[in-house]
Amino acid sequence: MKNLKTIFIIILSFIFLTSCGGKLPGADARKYDPDPAKRVAKNLEEGRGFTLMGGDKSNGGVFEFASSNELWRASLDIIDFMPLASVNYSGGIIITDWYSTEQTSNESIKISIRFLSNEVRADALDIKVFNKKCIELSNCVISEKTGNIAPELKVKILKTAAIYQNEKKNKDKK
Repeated sequence: MKNLKTIFIIILSFIFLTSCGGKLPGADARKYDPDPAKRVAKNLEEGRGFTLMGGDKSNGGVFEFASSNELWRASLDIIDFMPLASVNYSGGIIITDWYSTEQTSNESIKISIRFLSNEVRADALDIKVFNKKCIELSNCVISEKTGNIAPELKVKILKTAAIYQNEKKNKDKK
């Protein structure tokens, strides 16, 4: 009985080893460049790589950071004097905290900037300005502010983003 187990294990091992085509894992070193950087570049060209959780290989190597988005940078630069309540680059929104000057301590504003596109164009931003007027600390009225503030803010952000975009193009040309 012990011999039968041994023979069975040997036959099973033989089947597993020969089912791989008789080749051991690895590759012929003569077929590949000895320079690792060239091997990596070739693998990237051929689409070989490592993905986790079924990741999409088509977007490999494309990273978007907030600092590379001109609209995002321009928006943060324009409203840098205001405290920020919520900033979410992947969600495309910036919300400031309530802001008031010492002259108008009973009145404060809050700005919400939603990014509808990464391109620098007029319809890429949705800006809302909210106004809070308080008679007492507990008696406040909040409303969306109409007037020139939102359009002026939008124009200033778009102009600054256009400047950043031109600087980036000039830098890329060099």
